Parts: sequence; C-alpha cells; structure tokens
Amino acid sequence: MHPIASMAIKRLGLGLLTLLVVSIIIFSAVEMLPGDLAQEILGQAATPETVAAFRKELGLDKPPVERYFDWLGGAVQGDFGKSLASKREISDLMSTRLGNTLFLACFAAAISVPVSIILGLLAALYRNTWFDRLINVLTLSSISFPEFFVAYILILMLSVGYPFDLSWVLAIIGIWFIMEGWGSFRAGRKIGRVFPVIPAIVLIVGAALLANLVTGYWHPQMQGVTSYPSISNIAPGAPFGERVERSFLPALTLTLVVTAYMMRMTRAAIINLLASPYVEMARLKGMSPWRVIVTHALPNALAPIINVVAISLAFLVTGVVVVEVVFVYPGVGQLMVDSVTKRDVTVVQACCLIFAATYILLNLLADILAIATNPRLLHPK
Repeated sequence: MHPIASMAIKRLGLGLLTLLVVSIIIFSAVEMLPGDLAQEILGQAATPETVAAFRKELGLDKPPVERYFDWLGGAVQGDFGKSLASKREISDLMSTRLGNTLFLACFAAAISVPVSIILGLLAALYRNTWFDRLINVLTLSSISFPEFFVAYILILMLSVGYPFDLSWVLAIIGIWFIMEGWGSFRAGRKIGRVFPVIPAIVLIVGAALLANLVTGYWHPQMQGVTSYPSISNIAPGAPFGERVERSFLPALTLTLVVTAYMMRMTRAAIINLLASPYVEMARLKGMSPWRVIVTHALPNALAPIINVVAISLAFLVTGVVVVEVVFVYPGVGQLMVDSVTKRDVTVVQACCLIFAATYILLNLLADILAIATNPRLLHPK
C-alpha cells in the first residue's frame, strides 16, 4: 500500500475515534444539565402522570447508556431524531441550514484564501518595507477585535451609513496613494529592492479610490438607503446573485477575521525558505525575485500554508455562530443558538456533532494534502 494511503487510513481511524469521544462528551454534557427536560418542556403545571408519559415518549425513561447508543446509531445513519420544539425531523431542519452555512464558508474562503496567499507573497517579497508593515498592521488589527465588533463596524460603514461619509475617507486615502506612487516614479525609487510594481499598484488603487468620489459610483447614503443588507434573511430557493449579495457582509466579516493567520503563515514560510541554498542559486542565475518565490520557495512552503488554510476553513464552518447571530443568517449556528434558548437539546446535540465532524474532517484533509505536497513529513526523523 502507498505510504500516503496508509497514513490517510490511520488518520481517518484516529479521526473517527476522536469523533466518538466528542460524541460522548456532547451527550454527557447534555445529561448533566440541571432539571428535568420533560418537566421544563411541559411546564410546572403538568401533572406527574403527564410528565412520566412524556418522558417515556422522549425515551428519557431508558438508561443513559442505552439512549446514547440509540442516538449514536441514528446519527451514523443520518437520523438525529425529532426536534423537541417543532416535532420536525432534525435532518429536515438542518438540510437547508447546513447548505447555507457551507455556502457562507465557501464564499468567505473564496475571498480570504487567494487574498491571504497573495498578500503573504507580496509581504515576503517586499519585507521590512512600508508595504509589509502596513499589511501586518491592518491584518493584526482585524483579528484583534472580536467577530461581533467587526460585524457591527461593517454594518455601520457599509449598510446603514454614517454622518462622516466613508467616500471622503477613501478619497483622502486615494490622493495620498497617488502622491506616494507618483513621487516614487519621479524619484526613480524601487520600493522593495526589486522592480517598481508597488508604485504602479499604488497609483492604480489611488486613482480608483479617487474615482469613486468623482463619479459617485460607491457612495453610502445617510438617509437610510443601504448599500448592503444588514440582515441576511435568505429565503429557500433564492437566486445565486441574491444569496451572494445578502451573504457579502457576513463573508467579509469572516474574511477579515481569518486573513491575518493565513497571510502571516504564508509570509513566514516564504521568508524561512529565502535563505536556502537552492534559492540563493536561483538568484545567482539571474531569476527575478517573483519567479524565485513562486517557482522555488512556494512549492516547498505549501505544507504549513495548507495546514493553516485548512484550520482557517474549519473555523469558517465551525466559528460562524456569532456572525450568523449578528446578521440573522439562516445557518446551523443560528439554529443552534435558537435551539439553546428553547432548550431543544436534540437539535443542539446534532449541531455540535456536525461541527465536530467538519472540524476533524478538514484537519484530516490538511494532513493528507500537506504530506502529499511534502512527502518528507512521512519521515519526521
């Protein structure tokens, strides 16, 4: 058997064992909740006979071990039981919600992964310059705030508007960019010790930001006209364009939260390899710095980059609870919060198990891809 296939089977078995332990913890935590679940649902006015009959209907009269194996056996087959609040099948409740959560995570990943890798490569190429410092400050600032704070700031600036019009801020930044880029060109300065790509980018970005003010293309109004919806109430069967529009702010929030991790890992991995002998040889042969990084450094830095990307993707799927609550996004996280408030423990158990399975699966995929890109990891010695 191929070593990578053998490793994948071993990691899959370890992942299933981990998921089994997590399922035991989830079930035990629910069991240790104070109070009688049947009494809580029926209320204090219920008679003991009614409570006993309802406990039998829910299966609460069985021993905990038997109920755990019944629940686990159904979960393996995709049957998580019925919701205590709505009496609907949990699989029906979660089918649309899980699709919405995966759509939001994929949307955020489609933005954050390429942006993070490109920024990391540029930061490594122009390290210790103002560009590198600016990118590090911006990304570290974005992850220093909790998700709900970033979400409310984005709602304030991109949805409901603000008395201090954001377009003027963009115009001021654009003018500064144009002056900086033009000054670099006139002085013949090469930012980053290589070729004058950054001055050109600065000029283009500055001109685009200034054009926003002149043409009025993007101008958040202050009379209640929204640029992006602050409530992501996506109806079932909504068109793709509408889903993208209503999911933009939640996706942007998640992007700002996870971009810094991937960008800094890409930058660190590339910089560590720039002092390698084969990179020095490529430079001595006259290769351009960009080609040296993309052709020689990046393939050998894929293992740590893939690991941090997979962990970030796992966060995008499992860490959407706060973001979905802020934007009232109809996903699994919002369903879990609503179920907690209703004491619908069967739905909470199912949501937790799905989040755990997703996290374990993405970590397993990260290990396999990292070893596939760098087989030396099979032999750590």
